Amino acid sequence: MKTIKIKSLETINEAARQFIEVMDEYTIFAFYGEMGAGKTTFINALCNELGVDDITNSPSFSIINEYRSSSTAELIYHFDCYRLNNIGEAEDIGTEDYFDSGALCLIEWPERIEELLPEDTVKVEIKEVENGEREIKLTFPE
Repeated sequence: MKTIKIKSLETINEAARQFIEVMDEYTIFAFYGEMGAGKTTFINALCNELGVDDITNSPSFSIINEYRSSSTAELIYHFDCYRLNNIGEAEDIGTEDYFDSGALCLIEWPERIEELLPEDTVKVEIKEVENGEREIKLTFPE
């Protein structure tokens, strides 16, 4: 397990750089946290540090946004599964194909599709701690 602290919004990009340093070869990251914990904000900072020039925002209505790093040309898929009502809806949009693509997949509200997540998914918990700080805990598969 690895823990990263975000003291304030001013330090979020440094936290994103720390996150990138420990990503290793993993490509599927499931972001758990309460509404307002900062999942989307952190994923935006992460995409920025990975070289995404496009404006990133929550794919709440589209469910999946696709970005491309301008520095590495790597594809990044950002999922927001909050609006999915069942596993069938996730299967209908081809989530498993995205997971098998080898592209980086950043998933908000993974609880909604947990049974579809590959075994090598990294669990990322984001929670607010005192003074508005955030704590990110990464749990890597065994």
